[in-house]
Amino acid sequence: MNNSDATHDRRQRFDRIVAVFYMDMFRYAAWLCRDKSIAEEVVQEALLRAWKSLDALRDDAAAKQWLLTIVRRENARYFERRRLETVDIDNLTASQSAMLAEAPNEELNDLREAIYELEDDYREPLVLQVLMGYSTNEIAELMGLKQGAVLTRLHRARLKLKDEVASEEAS
Repeated sequence: MNNSDATHDRRQRFDRIVAVFYMDMFRYAAWLCRDKSIAEEVVQEALLRAWKSLDALRDDAAAKQWLLTIVRRENARYFERRRLETVDIDNLTASQSAMLAEAPNEELNDLREAIYELEDDYREPLVLQVLMGYSTNEIAELMGLKQGAVLTRLHRARLKLKDEVASEEAS
């Protein structure tokens, strides 16, 4: 096999893997960083890193976890490199202000906000389990934790969400 064929095969493998897991990568990044535009940047950086290290992926069956680990690390790198711009909400234009007030489903938005407000240690395993469908073993491996720690974090995350929803309903 010549160099051109090898490059073509590598590109096809990469495209096949990314086609299957791109939306999972984006969803995970969006939940980690809480901002779709930042999530897009994080995923793009993750894709570049994945392309460069594609040869390290020995088994395509492990691609999802491999890619999500890269996304997780790129998210951390993003926030290490950048100081995020803050916006003074008192000085928004009319269209920007209208975007903040948009709430088509108040209960869903409340739940989403409650999840966003969770500390990273609780939000991340909850998102991995509930939205991404990972088992506690897979979450433990992905986050570098023991399964018991993951179970504890999931339990506490649910308790915090339950308390937040109950306090919202009471007010």
